[in-house]
Amino acid sequence: MRTTAQEIFRWIQSEMEAVEEEFERQARSNIQIITRIGQYLRETGGKRVRPALLILSAKIFGEDVDMAVIQMAMVMEFLHTATLLHDDVIDGAEMRRGRRAVSTQWSNETAVLMGDWLYMSAFETALQQRNLAVLDALTDATRKMTEGELLQLALVGNMRITEEQHLEIVSRKTGYLFSASCHVGGILRGANEEERRSLADYGLYLGIAFQLVDDLLDFTSDTTKLGKPVLSDLREGKITLPLIRLLRKYPQFASLARAAMEEPAGETRLAKQVLALLGDYGELDRAREEAYTYAARAQEALMIFPDNRYRRALGDIAQFIVERDR
Repeated sequence: MRTTAQEIFRWIQSEMEAVEEEFERQARSNIQIITRIGQYLRETGGKRVRPALLILSAKIFGEDVDMAVIQMAMVMEFLHTATLLHDDVIDGAEMRRGRRAVSTQWSNETAVLMGDWLYMSAFETALQQRNLAVLDALTDATRKMTEGELLQLALVGNMRITEEQHLEIVSRKTGYLFSASCHVGGILRGANEEERRSLADYGLYLGIAFQLVDDLLDFTSDTTKLGKPVLSDLREGKITLPLIRLLRKYPQFASLARAAMEEPAGETRLAKQVLALLGDYGELDRAREEAYTYAARAQEALMIFPDNRYRRALGDIAQFIVERDR
């Protein structure tokens, strides 16, 4: 029987609370604005998926985890938060998780510098582990995330973007930090090479599934659930999997998609026409099926581990991620 998401989070509740405390402690500074924004970011919250994945990956190897696991779980959240701050500046986004983005609340310059501060603080904490394998995993993930951002920027508004290019962006922007979270959880508990690789693969496939669903929710969710305006990817010129496939099969819809991207703020008439086409031609359902395929690959990567509740929890998370509506 499948475990519920609430049950899984109950199993790691004390560790997740410790991560929150560590986030608050590390986000304090004698520079007042850093403390203020750090508090704002912590309150804005989020799903905390990456810290949870690191903790669950560590617990596959035994129930009790030490402070190194808590600190590295917090590092993953710092890295993720830093990328969101930078993303909002790049995208000109005004909302994040139902609240004003830091770039809107303060300024673009402040958001960029706060993102830089979070990156450096994360690496400072990671350095204290004196573990080269951990640092390798983090530097590799952050480099790939930046490459993903650059690749996405280069392809904004490009109607000829291919599925392969889009999946490359998804892997780099989202997949590799998920991968590093699981990988580092194993490293900290002395996992062997095969176990580390399996956790890294699990995280990568899970991250791809997560992002494919995120892309889908931009079309199908609502602002209240999503915490940001729906169809915002389209407005920002980001062509995601459902639209890539529709335009490949029916290039005659490219001019409508282009016009929808250029609609004035507050107008969604053309965007809704694009959405209707995606539904009518089955591309939204096909994109969800693609996410399920990656979730299944993630679950398969876990099969080398002994059957315990944490391995099962990671498998169930893959299912929750593709079924979510926010």
